[in-house]
Amino acid sequence: MQNVIIAKAYRFVPPRFSPFWARIIQWYLPTFLRKSFGITSWECVHAERLAASLKAGCGVLLASNHCRPCDPAVLGLLSREVGRPFHVMASWHLFMQSRAQSFLLPRLGGFSVYREGLDRESLKCATRILAEARFPLIIFPEGFVTRNNDRLMNLMDGVAFLARAAAKQRAASPPPGKVVLHPVFVRYFFEGDLAGTIAPVLREIEARLSWRPQSHLPLRERIVKAGHALLALKEMEYLGATQSGGAWERLPRLLDHLLEPLEREWTGGRREPDPMTRIKRLRTAILPEMVHGELSEEEGARRWRELADLYVAQQLHCYSGDYLADAPTPERLLETVERYEEDLTDMARPHAPIHAVISVGEAIEATSTRDRSGESDPVANELRRQLELMLEESKTRRRT
Repeated sequence: MQNVIIAKAYRFVPPRFSPFWARIIQWYLPTFLRKSFGITSWECVHAERLAASLKAGCGVLLASNHCRPCDPAVLGLLSREVGRPFHVMASWHLFMQSRAQSFLLPRLGGFSVYREGLDRESLKCATRILAEARFPLIIFPEGFVTRNNDRLMNLMDGVAFLARAAAKQRAASPPPGKVVLHPVFVRYFFEGDLAGTIAPVLREIEARLSWRPQSHLPLRERIVKAGHALLALKEMEYLGATQSGGAWERLPRLLDHLLEPLEREWTGGRREPDPMTRIKRLRTAILPEMVHGELSEEEGARRWRELADLYVAQQLHCYSGDYLADAPTPERLLETVERYEEDLTDMARPHAPIHAVISVGEAIEATSTRDRSGESDPVANELRRQLELMLEESKTRRRT
């Protein structure tokens, strides 16, 4: 279980942008991406759209997909391209990982957001950054690392709200100006020997299962077989027996088994339509008394077990039963193996060479009031539409 829950009182971490540290990190960024994440090359597509919004003096909100942990660093390459530093809203737990990270993140423009509750300080900071229009602000509307470069998860509702709040503040400031939202889609292409690269990971997973190496199987079948075994182990743990049906049936069944008892205990049985919204609501209910140290040792241990179950539910939500159907791309195969390794060990090793394509969408102007003629938010709808279109277009950008 990764350390994504911090059982201590939240304190907002503001940005403390430092041009000195920003220059150092920008200089080191390509080396860091290569060594830590296997990113060996990249290109920025339609960066001129972002440059035009900056030249016009707009407050700019960049809303990006979030399929890999390296996404914030990769967007630093877009910052280099347009010659403007970025701010980024990042989960509070990232500031608690190490002294080096807690020192550098604010100085590179990062500031915290508390995912387990309403963080007014973070929202005020984000609104101010957009209204001042000095630096673009990055957010990741999916809310977590999905390991799904070919799919978009549900987008958080707060993106359009934040853009409108900033637009209202900016319209009232002297001189008045606009706030625009640019969708950003990051696509990764693996350009090496796939079988040779992931075979060591598969051998280690198979050894954990007490199997001999399944190298006689085609690569896809080998990965699928390991996945079925890992799912069966979780079913044995939580359900007492392996279940029938395909993965697309079994994954939601196990996820509901984890969430429904907690929802009966903590939210009166209320069930949100999106699994991540369900998980966030439960974390928000379980955590406060843990933070304030008001629990017995036994009750604290029980709640940590519940939080661990929520972490498993989040992992399950990231899997799709048909992600490896038909003829999956090398990237889908690689992502799936990386997800196996991360779920087993809390981290995935880098696999090179990977080519990153960072695409910038058309500017979406945010107004200070919402158009309520439709059932859903038009800004959120346009963001989703552009990201899905960019997802499809990005598939054609593989280098030959």
